[in-house]
Amino acid sequence: MTHEAMLYEKLDGGNVRCYLCGHRCKIAPKKRGICGVRENRDGILYTLVYGMVVAENVDPIEKKPLFHVYPGSRSFSIATVGCNFSCTFCQNSDISQMPQETGKIIGREVTPDEIIERAVRTKSKTIAYTYTEPTIFFEFAYDTSRIAHKRGIRNVFITNGFMTVEAIEKISPYLDAANVDLKSFNDDFYKKRCGGRLQPVLDSLRNMKDLGIWVEVTTLIIPTLNDTDEELRQIAEFILSLGSETPWHISRFYPQHKMVNLPPTPVETIHRAAEIGKESGLKYVYSGNVPGDVGENTFCYNCGNLLIDRHGFFINRINLQESRCSKCGTPLDGIL
Repeated sequence: MTHEAMLYEKLDGGNVRCYLCGHRCKIAPKKRGICGVRENRDGILYTLVYGMVVAENVDPIEKKPLFHVYPGSRSFSIATVGCNFSCTFCQNSDISQMPQETGKIIGREVTPDEIIERAVRTKSKTIAYTYTEPTIFFEFAYDTSRIAHKRGIRNVFITNGFMTVEAIEKISPYLDAANVDLKSFNDDFYKKRCGGRLQPVLDSLRNMKDLGIWVEVTTLIIPTLNDTDEELRQIAEFILSLGSETPWHISRFYPQHKMVNLPPTPVETIHRAAEIGKESGLKYVYSGNVPGDVGENTFCYNCGNLLIDRHGFFINRINLQESRCSKCGTPLDGIL
């Protein structure tokens, strides 16, 4: 399926400039952008993945991970092929890198209305645009999210954050929450390991917060690459600048894709990062990819009472009264 793209301008000589992500690609006729899914045809930019869903599942919202958006609920999750990054440690590289590496566009044709009906039928409180990078299937996400809002379903992005302010502002009326990967606080890391840059991600996080989108941040801790106390403190302090209520998910790395020469992250490193986050003043810091760890749980930042008891993606017990701590009455931050 082809569909004229949003957020681009026509240039001289049949070229176009895409304003969807931080690359802001200038695309010549018959060429595609860095993402591999937006193509210039006779001076008109088309998205090649509109409605071409390659992954479709009902997930626990905790899998995103979004721990402060309807805890314990279902999230109808979709993706197309493609990504505007080329992370060497990508866990979904088979679909995210397919258009860049092979030029292929695969998927099943689905309409926004069909996605909404499936979300309703599965009693999902949210639709998650996830698995790959939702920015690159923006038009389909935008159309689906508008209909979802009319039906009382919330929308969440699981994103690398490499978006333009134009894209965020366009979808902000319908985007309720986002989990944004803050992969490092080092621009060289983004350039060498991801094919991107740090500053646009920081800008996106600020823009989302300013527009009232609920934000949670995830950092995959990779041994020797982004695990120093200095860098972890920089990340924690930046998240704090967004608001102390912003959850930080600290995730354990496992070897995959092109990065198989490094060992899994020691659990001690995850705990050290969590302590840095708490010392920096963050209210909610979580351990990821460590099933059964106490860091998966949500505690009241005021009195320390256990509010949500988790194991992996699943909830054992919720100890809240009208979204407040059952012991001291302090509200839990988020969309509850």
